[in-house]
Amino acid sequence: MTTPFPFTAVVGQDDLRLALLLNAVSPAVGGVLVRGEKGTAKSTAVRALSALLPEVDVVPGCRFSCDPAKPDPACPDGPHEAGPSGARPSRMVELPVGASEDRLVGALDIERALAEGVKAFEPGLLADAHRGILYVDEVNLLHDHLVDLLLDAAAMGASYVEREGVSVRHASKFLLVGTMNPEEGELRPQLLDRFGLTVEVAASREPDQRVEVVRRRLAYDDDPSGFAARWADEEATVRQRIVAARELLPSVRLGDGALRQIAATCSAFEVDGMRADIVMARTATALAAWAGRTEVLAEDVRQAALLALPHRRRRNPFDAPGLDEDKLDQTLEEFSGDDDPDPGPDGPGGGGGGAPEPDSGPQGGDAGARPEEGEDGQPQPSGAGSGEQSAVRAAEPFRTKVLSVPGIGEGAAGRRSRARTEHGRTTGARRPRGALTKLHLAATVQAAAPHQRARGRSGPGLVVRRDDLRQAAREGREGNLVLFVVDASGSMAARQRMSAVKGAVLSLLLDAYQRRDKVGLVTFRGAAAEVALPPTSSVDAAAVRLESLPTGGRTPLAAGLLKAHDVLRVERLRDPARRALVVVVTDGRATGGPEPVALAGRAARLFAAEGVASVVVDCESGPVRLGLAGQLAGELGGTAVTLDELRADSIAGLVKDVQRRAA
Repeated sequence: MTTPFPFTAVVGQDDLRLALLLNAVSPAVGGVLVRGEKGTAKSTAVRALSALLPEVDVVPGCRFSCDPAKPDPACPDGPHEAGPSGARPSRMVELPVGASEDRLVGALDIERALAEGVKAFEPGLLADAHRGILYVDEVNLLHDHLVDLLLDAAAMGASYVEREGVSVRHASKFLLVGTMNPEEGELRPQLLDRFGLTVEVAASREPDQRVEVVRRRLAYDDDPSGFAARWADEEATVRQRIVAARELLPSVRLGDGALRQIAATCSAFEVDGMRADIVMARTATALAAWAGRTEVLAEDVRQAALLALPHRRRRNPFDAPGLDEDKLDQTLEEFSGDDDPDPGPDGPGGGGGGAPEPDSGPQGGDAGARPEEGEDGQPQPSGAGSGEQSAVRAAEPFRTKVLSVPGIGEGAAGRRSRARTEHGRTTGARRPRGALTKLHLAATVQAAAPHQRARGRSGPGLVVRRDDLRQAAREGREGNLVLFVVDASGSMAARQRMSAVKGAVLSLLLDAYQRRDKVGLVTFRGAAAEVALPPTSSVDAAAVRLESLPTGGRTPLAAGLLKAHDVLRVERLRDPARRALVVVVTDGRATGGPEPVALAGRAARLFAAEGVASVVVDCESGPVRLGLAGQLAGELGGTAVTLDELRADSIAGLVKDVQRRAA
């Protein structure tokens, strides 16, 4: 068995260590979401925590870790008789991002259930994690159907396995810990709210601390057992402190003054619902117990707010997480009572100070950009060369029409286009490929019925064999690759028009976030095109690149289309099941180089020949319109829509299929 890296040997990351320890003291806090760049000891700290947790008393032989003092009356291995109990170390169960539903909730032997009426159940990861830690690395990349199962188990404290009328239920209460890199995409709001606390981690910029990180890591890699032995005393001290804090926790008093501060803070930061108030109260109580006190102080409330509120105050996917600490201090001071001291700047027990400051670097692309000259609103002449203008801010986003890819795909679960999925409405039956997951009962009975006499059936039961089993064919929705090809040339450079264009693209990005798509961004201007953002699940990153996009120069439309074609070719090799939707945002003009219009037409016909779904957002404005965007849409084999038509509240039923001409 691999020796884990000692928890007390982790350098820095005070907020991360404190959040994990508070959950060890009081699992009712609700788990931790760890956000941060790669290589910041997120996974190392989480895996090290399990070694500090006290042992768990269990019923001997129970696969579901029932507590001998309060066994689950519905346990599939029960009922449990009174008797001697056993003890085992606390478990940390890892949920792989690509796990199947059966691996998470467990598998039921359908054949034995139908033929013999026996509930032969193989427990899954939710059973293994009961009364322990369930750890999900890259939790933001978890498939939606697994997220739904996690939400159900976290809300009810139990896991249910349903297979065509045959059901199994078992207790599943666990400490949920997730780690994620925000650059790879955000988390669904429903799951985000299920994490009690959140922390932002980043690598230290202090050379001495970085040296110590490398020194300890190399020493651990050379001799894991010897390195762990050198930290054994510190580990034992923290383990004893956790046990003492758990014993003290029921005696901690949460006074009316602290409760008023909690309620006032949640109200001041306009968090949704009441879960934040409850989590803050539990966190403040755990902080007091961790510090060895029986009274919750204002400094506990302050630290609890910094850990429990940043991920609950967000209003849309493009808002940066974080908390205004000046506003927090002002609120706490305003509602401080006589029995509570002024809030201190640091958390108790050496557990780190405030939450990391949000990135205060320059926003967008305005910083350092040279001011725009000339009459505002006038585009650069077509021969203006590099006539670059500063970036403009996007207009307010709006709800867009649903753009979808035609046909039926088999890509990753999402909410955009029709697809064959494991979840959704049943459309038919087929023979299972591999393990049976969704039984089509009627088709199974129909397949088995003609063979009952030959199989010697004599009783009321149905004789079912594996060849009779039928898998339900289901249709749901998939996520797509939405590749934006944005014209940033001089013909688009009028500030009012470019602001509207960016607002439209931002609206489509928001729609892509909600529909669980991957997104990419190609821009073209001047003499060439560039991939501003390779395909990614991070819609936030696309929004940032869009905000800083400058404009000016000629319109190399063909270069933009060819660059997009190359991006799709590479992505098709990486993920052949994910279908693409190309959104070209342009007025349709093409300038620069020999025969730019003809070259753009040939590039567009490459997409049409390969059947790539496409839509052109027509940005042409003014009293005289050339209709070039519509012509481009025809070459692509797609559909053209204006900025006004893109709005969901515009002409009803506009874009039901973006490639209906090719269907």
